Amino acid sequence: MSADYTEDSIRSLDWKEHIRLRPGMYIGKLGDGSSQDDGIYVLLKEMIDNSIDEFVMGHGKTIEVTVNEKEVTVRDFGRGMPLGKVLECVSKINTGAKYDSKVFKKAVGLNGVGSKAVNALSGYFKAQSIREGKTKVVEFERGKLLTDANIIKSDDKQGTVISFVPDNEIFGNFHFLFEYIEEMLWNYVFLNNGLTIIFNGQKFQAKNGLYDLLERNINGNGPVLYPIIHLKEGDFECAFSHSSRSYSEEYFSFVNGQHTTSGGTHQLAFREAIVKTIREFFGKDFETSDIKTSLIAAFSIKVQEPVFESQTKTKLGSQHIEAGGQTVRHYINDIIKRNLDNYLHIHSETAEALYRKIMQSEKERKDMAGIKKLARESIKKASLHNKKLRDCRIHLNTNHEKRLETTLFITEGDSASGSITKSRNVQTQAVFSLKGKPLNCYGLSKKIVYQNEEFNLLQAALNIDESAENLRYNNVVIATDADVDGMHIRLLLLTFFLQFYPDLVKHGHLYILQTPLFRVRNKKETIYCYSDEEKITAINKLRSSPEITRFKGLGEISPGEFKHFIGATIRLDPVILRRESSVAETLSFYMGKNTPERQVFIINNLRIEEDVALEPKVA
Repeated sequence: MSADYTEDSIRSLDWKEHIRLRPGMYIGKLGDGSSQDDGIYVLLKEMIDNSIDEFVMGHGKTIEVTVNEKEVTVRDFGRGMPLGKVLECVSKINTGAKYDSKVFKKAVGLNGVGSKAVNALSGYFKAQSIREGKTKVVEFERGKLLTDANIIKSDDKQGTVISFVPDNEIFGNFHFLFEYIEEMLWNYVFLNNGLTIIFNGQKFQAKNGLYDLLERNINGNGPVLYPIIHLKEGDFECAFSHSSRSYSEEYFSFVNGQHTTSGGTHQLAFREAIVKTIREFFGKDFETSDIKTSLIAAFSIKVQEPVFESQTKTKLGSQHIEAGGQTVRHYINDIIKRNLDNYLHIHSETAEALYRKIMQSEKERKDMAGIKKLARESIKKASLHNKKLRDCRIHLNTNHEKRLETTLFITEGDSASGSITKSRNVQTQAVFSLKGKPLNCYGLSKKIVYQNEEFNLLQAALNIDESAENLRYNNVVIATDADVDGMHIRLLLLTFFLQFYPDLVKHGHLYILQTPLFRVRNKKETIYCYSDEEKITAINKLRSSPEITRFKGLGEISPGEFKHFIGATIRLDPVILRRESSVAETLSFYMGKNTPERQVFIINNLRIEEDVALEPKVA
């Protein structure tokens, strides 16, 4: 029987209820902080964006960011919010100065939503404005007003101070990874010459804009084939080169200082302009892929009123956005054509190196054509979608909120993959089953990806043959046993991704699944433990000689139990490639022929653990 549809069925939500009911509309996915696109980092970014917009308008050259456990504070030295409007600015949707283009030109935040979303999704939120010798403070709890203090005198420096603690009712037992925060802050200073950000006492500054950004990020791709080309004109800046070791393109794109990780109109325009200009300069109709293979580039554009495809602002939308009085496409194309053509005429050695690179890519592409054809036939024969891959129903071509949840688990053996397959969320979670140990591919060419059946099928499942941009799942999770064999398989898979698809690691798509080592239970409660310390805590909690089970492998965990480990409480360790580490050096040390050095490393870092009989404590 259907419910009655009457006047009583109509309900109006206030601003905070709507945000808390549909947080994905405002911050993308939630997450616990393991992924760099988790919601807690979006909250931080929203607050920093406001301070950046102040800097862009010429007010305040320093921003202070502090993260203390789970509390975040962002302090700028801009104009400060008008004291009589502080409450409205942080709690009333569609309220803000950025609707007035005279006050904020080419700003990131245009919808008047950012600070309100942070407020509504925080267990505690405090906003303070210091302006003209006076200050105003408001405080909230989950969007509900706690304090609306009077305006009083203040000797503090002018500016805005925002403090918040993300709500654990929404984000669970979240944690901030400083590596992700630091990456975000570096991008801010690369894009804003003269800006200083101080994060927990560490100073972030840059002098050469996107040149510095590219130089810092290019390390993991091996040496460049020619010096970085750095072009700058009007509201557009770019820096690019070709890597000697990468097989794919890599882009760092920005609009009004916003890192558009999903690209958009400006990225399509940049790629088109690079290809067109190079073809015209050399007078040859090169294949597009031969020009773009191993290209690593950073580019930034400022536009008056950007249109993003979602509140998280990761992709620039409309084709009709203007820059410099033209559409973004024509504006970027004109600047690239004029400046790059001049650059290549002046720097003949760079032009020659670029030409050699394109010729080499053409040769490799033609050599690989036959191998790829055989590989595709092999995939059909192997019946990929019936045997190796248990796919999910939602993929990256769906809406932004849903696609961020897609996950592929790479498992070892039939029993483990069977348990995960039976317990997974069929909408968003897929399973790929490995057969035995993968090949150690260190030092091998990409031909091995197509010639080796396991690699070929895995690549096809991920849909990264042509480009890592086509990655079919947002999260790629290595799920192996926590024993010697499982660790070896994990290392071989990491080698595969770092050797051929380092972009997946750099962009935060690769994870290790944490699975419990112990189950501690009595008649009333079951606790799963991921370490000896957690086991001791569980024993003390349950008391009365609980039953303790040691899981030896994923195959021993039943499908019913697996639901606890790959659902809402899933524990993932992100694979993070630190900037000071070169991919080549890392692979050489762990997988190369340097056995004596590796033996010394293992001996020096060996930790001997003793099995101690643990008696449950009884109060």
